[in-house]
Amino acid sequence: MAGHNHRNNSPLMTAVLQPEDQAGRPSTSSSKPPSAAEVGDKEMAGCSHRNDSPLMTAASQSKGQEAASSSPSTPSSALHVGETARTQTEDGASSSCPLDNLKHLPPGDNKWGHLTFNTTHTVLVDASAFNTGAGLVPQRGMDLWQSNVVKMPCSLWSFMVVTSAVMKQPTQTRRWDVISKQLSALAKKKTASVTDVKDAIFKYNPKYKDQWSFEALSSFVKIVPKAENYFASLFPKMAALALSLPEHVKKAIPLLKRGHSASITLSQVQISCLLANAFFCTFPHRNATGPNAEYHGFPSINFTKLLEHWSQRKKEKLRAVLHYFSVVTADDTKPKGLVTFERRCLTDMPNWRICKETMRELHVTSRGTIETEGTGLLQVDFACSRIGGGVLGSGLVQEEILFLMNPELIVSRLFTEELADNECLIVTGSQQFSRYSGFGDSFEWAGPHEERLHRDEWARLKRRILAIDAVNFKQSRDQYTMTAVTRDLNKAFCGFKGHGHNEPDIATGKWGCGAFNGDPQLKAVIQLMAAARAKRGLAFFTFEDEELKLGLERTHHLLVTQRTTVGKLYGLLEDYCAVQQESGRSHVDLFQFIGHNTRPSRSQL
Repeated sequence: MAGHNHRNNSPLMTAVLQPEDQAGRPSTSSSKPPSAAEVGDKEMAGCSHRNDSPLMTAASQSKGQEAASSSPSTPSSALHVGETARTQTEDGASSSCPLDNLKHLPPGDNKWGHLTFNTTHTVLVDASAFNTGAGLVPQRGMDLWQSNVVKMPCSLWSFMVVTSAVMKQPTQTRRWDVISKQLSALAKKKTASVTDVKDAIFKYNPKYKDQWSFEALSSFVKIVPKAENYFASLFPKMAALALSLPEHVKKAIPLLKRGHSASITLSQVQISCLLANAFFCTFPHRNATGPNAEYHGFPSINFTKLLEHWSQRKKEKLRAVLHYFSVVTADDTKPKGLVTFERRCLTDMPNWRICKETMRELHVTSRGTIETEGTGLLQVDFACSRIGGGVLGSGLVQEEILFLMNPELIVSRLFTEELADNECLIVTGSQQFSRYSGFGDSFEWAGPHEERLHRDEWARLKRRILAIDAVNFKQSRDQYTMTAVTRDLNKAFCGFKGHGHNEPDIATGKWGCGAFNGDPQLKAVIQLMAAARAKRGLAFFTFEDEELKLGLERTHHLLVTQRTTVGKLYGLLEDYCAVQQESGRSHVDLFQFIGHNTRPSRSQL
């Protein structure tokens, strides 16, 4: 799809901004929509148009977290529509079910069984040791330097050219030898300055000495008050963590490449070690971004963009990132679990015209957030096709904020190739380290987050995040084609489709409905259809859009009452797209169209 590589725009949290209404009129919100600079991170060639995702205030977030943490994973079974009490629409029709009636990840008894690896699941810890209670021991393996694995900075095959001060002749040496020397010197210091960090990085990245700037990091350390400024003592600890890479990661990390379903399970310690190396920019072959670069199809991983060009956004981003490193380098707070990254490739596309499934349970609300009220559900990340979007650059909306609050997600950029239209990424077990308020220019780091989630049998926190990318419709009318609708149906179904093991229901919202010009009504109906096909309930957060909430409630109630199948609804969307295309600039309201064409028979009145 043309434009699908650009950033989707999607609110994750409580709305501060509202998009234009269906007729293109500005919303009643006094806030202005974000500018192109705000919604775009221009370091990402395919993600320069960012999603505008309104986020909640610190107060509402804290309140929501208290509610969620008091009973973090209350089990509840998915019930058929009509079996539970529901909220009432203005016309009296029952619609939205209580959130507790959706199926959540249970607090225990997941029945995952022993931790196992196979040809499509790589485990970087010793599974036998883990299963016998011996702890998280790194799995041994071969040092590989191939196109299907991550090329590691500590590999015996990683070389660089250096010029000796004595011999004054360029010679080839192992890159890790140079990195080790520099990081060891940093690690031995009680305190280290930004200049120390910068000088060390340039020793093993000499070709970038005149290109990279550390302005953001330098200004950040200078501006933070002394009472909060622990960074000089943190840098040596981070260097020691990065230096321990060969001790913690002894097996090659496969690349999650396009067209292949596969998963990787790492320990949180291994992730922290990899991210420390990303901070110190040690990963080879990952700085070139041209079309012929080896990792052209992958997101950036070295932290160069985050550390350059000072801005208020960078200040708050660095607060979150460095807080994460302060936690993982402390002996008493070092994480001790596992995280799984799973790339799913949907090869058997549904024939949407003949799908017989009817609508599943729906909880729709204009309040709350996906990541707080949606605790225990499959939480949708309105992602960039290059996972993480502008988290390491200037982007600061839904996906980037999610990655900053859960920095372990950033490591997925190391091995996840750009998502195709039939692919998604699911992350199980990531830890939230921080709280926040605002979004974009109003984003602020709001302090540490105390994690209270249970862990499953694989020592993974019971948090499951689904990354699906929407299409950037530069012209809004381009979405009203069945090619675009079917693409989004397949993308959503790829993520929503269950694979057993107590799959929870889904928490989502206005996927791709900001700077990507997605129609909130159309995106909501598409996700209803995908959830129905996947036989999973849906919690839909409209982010203070009360009109969308009421309209979706009425529409869902009508579809349930009439037992409208997914196939029938697909046919209605075909008719709707035809009418929308014929109408030109005049917008046709989808909910009204469905209501007009899904009337009850006389016997039902």
